Amino acid sequence: MRLRTLPLSLSGIIIGSLIALKLGYWNALIFILSLFTTIFLQVLSNLANDLGDHLKGTDNEDRVGPKRTTQTGEISVSEMKKAVTFLSALSLIFAGLLIWVAGREMSSSRIWTYIFLGIGATLAALFYTLGKKAYGYSGKGDLFVFIFFGLVSVLGVYGLYAPFFYWQIVPVAVGVGLLSVAVLNLNNMRDHINDKKSGKFTLVVKMGIEQAKIYHTALILIACFAFAFSSLMFGDLAPLSIIALIPLLFHLKRVLETDKEEDLDPELKKVALNTFAISLIFGILINVQFISHFFHNLMHGY
Repeated sequence: MRLRTLPLSLSGIIIGSLIALKLGYWNALIFILSLFTTIFLQVLSNLANDLGDHLKGTDNEDRVGPKRTTQTGEISVSEMKKAVTFLSALSLIFAGLLIWVAGREMSSSRIWTYIFLGIGATLAALFYTLGKKAYGYSGKGDLFVFIFFGLVSVLGVYGLYAPFFYWQIVPVAVGVGLLSVAVLNLNNMRDHINDKKSGKFTLVVKMGIEQAKIYHTALILIACFAFAFSSLMFGDLAPLSIIALIPLLFHLKRVLETDKEEDLDPELKKVALNTFAISLIFGILINVQFISHFFHNLMHGY
């Protein structure tokens, strides 16, 4: 299930929800259902990726990253297909519950938009590596990750709470999306030699490893700028969250200096956790007054 990917997938949900809280919109049930829906979609994506790369022969002995369960035979193809089917159903059920709870005060057009997004997110999780036209094999993975991990995750979850669009949330969504793409780019840089041999033409394979490092630099720096800009817009203590971006600059230095693909693997976890950290810290700092008021009332028993 690749549990180390879960903090990254939850980042957009957390920051989008906490921005909604800052603006006076909150629903605990929406938050819980959003978390579960996202977790199921991410696990579905991981299982489908495990299956798809095995069926296409991409997961083989030459692969640099961790061994996969279908590749090693720990889980059979038929068992993995059953797991993918089960997670697909679970993802759609929880997405449906989420839309049902949040849609009570929505227009029919907004409800249908979320139904479309729920189905789209499930299909995107499945067909990154599955199928004859898997989009991950033609270099479109970066775009889909930016859309679903950034824009849909942050803007989408915010829209479940709030009736009105808040444009200041857009840079936050861009920042989360770009850092999510950076994680995928690291994965593709690590595996680029074997991917090329296996016919998996990711953006890294298409542009080459040196250009991929430049691309990675742009992803990290623009994401940092987006978060810094957002923190200034929200004001109060939000600019302090910029401190959480500093580890990304050290990460960038290591990526630019390394010439060993296996050295990139630990960096995936670092960027994923850093994305989660900046999202959580940013969200907490913009809600300091609410949190302080909450604990004050809790301590005084009312």
